[in-house]
Amino acid sequence: MNQPVKQHLIDPEICIRCYTCEMTCPIGAIQHDDNNVVVDPDTCNFCMDCIPVCPTGSIDEWRVVDTPYSLAQQYGFDELPEQEDIALEPDASDDGIEAHDDAIAALLAEAHKGAGGKVKAPASASKPTINLYTLGAPATAKVQGNYRLTEADSDGDVRHIILDLASLPFPVLEGQSIGIIAPGTDANGDPHLPRLYSVSSPRDGERPGFNNVSLTVKREEKGICSNYVCDLEKGAEVQITGPFGSTFLMPSDPKAHLLMICTGTGSAPFRGFTMRRQREMSSAKDSLTLVFGARSPRDLPYFGPLKKVPDSFMRKEFAFSRQKDGPKQYVQDKLRQQAEMIAALITDENTHVYICGLKAMEQGVEEAMSDIARGVGVQWSDLRDQMRNAGRYHVETY
Repeated sequence: MNQPVKQHLIDPEICIRCYTCEMTCPIGAIQHDDNNVVVDPDTCNFCMDCIPVCPTGSIDEWRVVDTPYSLAQQYGFDELPEQEDIALEPDASDDGIEAHDDAIAALLAEAHKGAGGKVKAPASASKPTINLYTLGAPATAKVQGNYRLTEADSDGDVRHIILDLASLPFPVLEGQSIGIIAPGTDANGDPHLPRLYSVSSPRDGERPGFNNVSLTVKREEKGICSNYVCDLEKGAEVQITGPFGSTFLMPSDPKAHLLMICTGTGSAPFRGFTMRRQREMSSAKDSLTLVFGARSPRDLPYFGPLKKVPDSFMRKEFAFSRQKDGPKQYVQDKLRQQAEMIAALITDENTHVYICGLKAMEQGVEEAMSDIARGVGVQWSDLRDQMRNAGRYHVETY
């Protein structure tokens, strides 16, 4: 009788090729080629170190199999295979069949214990293109503009980078990411892996009808790629990969209300969401709600343009943690402060929740949502899972 086993897999449709899991794995079980990131079944010991670092949940996939999918098979995946039927040996005894059946049931139950459940795109979202340009065959874009977003005396240098794609086909949706390959090699002499950045422009370009994309990039003191990107001059050529991401997408449903919660450069996809809605539904009322956290207004990307968006179109709540002569506030504090409004939104079946930014914000937001939901007699974990299953709850933190 074959002994079924649990296998760890990565969803190639959801994976954004950030390679964080590969860099985190302590035993080298995760590897990549030009197409996919995969898990070696002969090496993986289910230590689970890779699960919490994945920003999309694509790493949290499992199958029960008679024979594990090989690396070659995984590299060829465009989508994950369905859970296969595990056959019983026809000559097994009743006791053996019962034990075997119980073992499979236990494995299946364990395999479907995910960190947060299966992530889904909104039902009305446009179909994304993914992994069109790869490590082995990247696209070349030209820098059209590089503008500083934060004030010179702020604590961070955040840039708005516009990349011109000329006649190159590069279909990208709001909420997707692209990879930028910094020139040179790492300490081991290997080419740098792409660094992922969320696209901050809508699908029809930074300007309507132009084949370009914009990025929101913060300079990190020792960040090889962030320094490379922030120092790019107009006209420079850049190697890019992608697009990536198939779930952190906006609905096309005009009735959908988007509740967007972010910190810092986590605002990038929400800029794209907002611009798309403005171009599609310029006369819409109460279409979006943004809860945006930063140290101060000086450190908040797009603060000036955001103030020009009519309050009737998008409600804006800013939380500043280091503002002079003001209370220290984080996004979770602002959520609690607006509990009545947030409760009305999360209990409305037309609301889609998006959370993007530093991973440290996630726990605070979860606790605030739990408190708000409890205040109206709702269990947040149940509501959140229902929203996720309906493609209305999305988290990308890093």
